[in-house]
Amino acid sequence: MAKYEADGQITLLGRGSVSINSGGEKIFPEEVEMALKAHPNIFDCLVVGVKDDRWGQKVVAVIQRREDIEMSLEEIKEVASKYIASYKMPKAIVFSELIERAPSGKPNYKWAQQYANSELRIY
Repeated sequence: MAKYEADGQITLLGRGSVSINSGGEKIFPEEVEMALKAHPNIFDCLVVGVKDDRWGQKVVAVIQRREDIEMSLEEIKEVASKYIASYKMPKAIVFSELIERAPSGKPNYKWAQQYANSELRIY
């Protein structure tokens, strides 16, 4: 998915197959991941949608830190707010020692979904 900007540039949004539908809004994980990686202590991250009774899905970030120091959701949102709208912000974060990717570097969203669900105890 992409959008054509007024100035003639094309902005890539991400794959439709992994998009998150939260309250009727389409959220592309790749866009949120780029915003989150602007935080100096986020080494890598994957963003997935998990079940939410009110919104259908909510945005959750699985984060690998550069250093093992505390990071709050509010602190992460403050940095990401410079790049994405508030409705795209993660509603929860979970930390992982390593983000699973294929040898090619392709994100393993299936793993991230399962990890987020288990850490948040959503079954």
